Amino acid sequence: MDIRRGFLYGLLATLGMTIIMLLGTAMKLSPMPAPIPVALAHKVMGNLPKPVLMISGMLAHFVYGGLAGSVFVKLAKSKNVWYGFAWGVILWLGMQLIFLPFLGWGLFGSSITPKIAVATLVLHLIYGGILGWGLSVKETAV
Repeated sequence: MDIRRGFLYGLLATLGMTIIMLLGTAMKLSPMPAPIPVALAHKVMGNLPKPVLMISGMLAHFVYGGLAGSVFVKLAKSKNVWYGFAWGVILWLGMQLIFLPFLGWGLFGSSITPKIAVATLVLHLIYGGILGWGLSVKETAV
């Protein structure tokens, strides 16, 4: 299976999870103090104008999601929703063990609230489900 197809479905899956993340933020349902890609951009780039941080964070988020889709295509024994969910959990664990502590939010967001772990797990399951479903669908000639 082509890594470009993995990248494309990784982008689509990232779009799905990002829409839910931003809706949760806008509706004040998110337990996170800021969307994590934006918080990471702020941590790395410093105090830049909010639109710059939002664009930079989201661009990095989508590139990461696309690359993760490409890696999934190469590593996964099977391309289906269940393997997609498993990949989502693996990416979620990386976030909990690397990115959240880097932000100062603690392991599994424990410095802020354990609800972060649950919310981000749901988002990563959405990502993995979309990725696995998309890659399991047979390509058709147009």
